[in-house]
Amino acid sequence: MIVAFESIKRAGEILKEIEALQAELAGLFSSKGSTAAAAAPKRRGRPPGSGVGKRRKMSAEGRARIAAAAKARWAKFHADKAKSGKK
Repeated sequence: MIVAFESIKRAGEILKEIEALQAELAGLFSSKGSTAAAAAPKRRGRPPGSGVGKRRKMSAEGRARIAAAAKARWAKFHADKAKSGKK
């Protein structure tokens, strides 16, 4: 597909118009003026850097409970498999 230079040029102009309109729209709803940064939505979740290097620790008892539950699931799976006669 060959695209004419005029089409590419017009597409660039349209993109510039869209950006200008978006900036104007953002300025209408921001309380601090017409800067795009002021109109940016508030970040959700944990603030950056708040959990760096911090890992949750699990107790040995908690690990043992998880291991026991996993072994019980596998034992039930294999028992059901043996009952049905499938390999």
